[in-house]
Amino acid sequence: MRTRIPAALISLAAGAVAWELIGRLSGVPFFPPLSTVAARLAEMAVDGEIFRSVADSLVNLLIGFAISLVAGLLVGVAMGRYRKVEAALGVYVYALLTAPALVFAPIFFSLLGDGRASIIAVVIMYALFVVIINTASAIQTVPADLVEMARSYGASERQILLRVLLPAATPMIMAGVRLGVGRAVTGMINGEMFIAVVGLGHIVTEAGGRFDSASVLAVLLVIIAVALGAVWLVQAVDRRLTGWVPQTSRGSQ
Repeated sequence: MRTRIPAALISLAAGAVAWELIGRLSGVPFFPPLSTVAARLAEMAVDGEIFRSVADSLVNLLIGFAISLVAGLLVGVAMGRYRKVEAALGVYVYALLTAPALVFAPIFFSLLGDGRASIIAVVIMYALFVVIINTASAIQTVPADLVEMARSYGASERQILLRVLLPAATPMIMAGVRLGVGRAVTGMINGEMFIAVVGLGHIVTEAGGRFDSASVLAVLLVIIAVALGAVWLVQAVDRRLTGWVPQTSRGSQ
């Protein structure tokens, strides 16, 4: 019986080989081969520097994204269900989504100081509005027939929301959550680099200042691992919540 190798592993192996070859053949000092980056990452792991930084960054990420998720779901459901709420808040939500989130960093620095609160605020600015818009769109795309059928059976507004709209909109809502967690990781790093030099952003800032490209790329690998881990957790929750959704032909292949 032949064992199929996952496509993701093949893609990662091909990328690693390409990185190693390009790094060795090009001779560019700012793009060292993967083996050099991996060796530097091992050194940072041995002295404990990388683990301390990851712990600090994860706290910022978890708090910021948790606030973004709760607020995003509440506001998104309200905007998707009630037209007056969408009319009142929609212009602000879309404006803040399109605005570069990092421009608010000096404001947060002035109001909240250079501590954890400012970094968390940046994470929220990156993730919140994506969750809001996807949640509102998910609620609005639920077929009206389902709502009318529930009303015909005497369902209250609360029952319609909890038993009809949210279950039907969950797949699309979770797609927004996946996008939000990716943006939250970006906000975490940017906040740590530009507001408070802590966590993984601290290592990137120091390594960049001394032109240590191996350390920068080593931290980049860790950041990617954190992002992939966060997305994997969201996908696991997604599969649990949407297990009732029929698999498409593409998903079964």
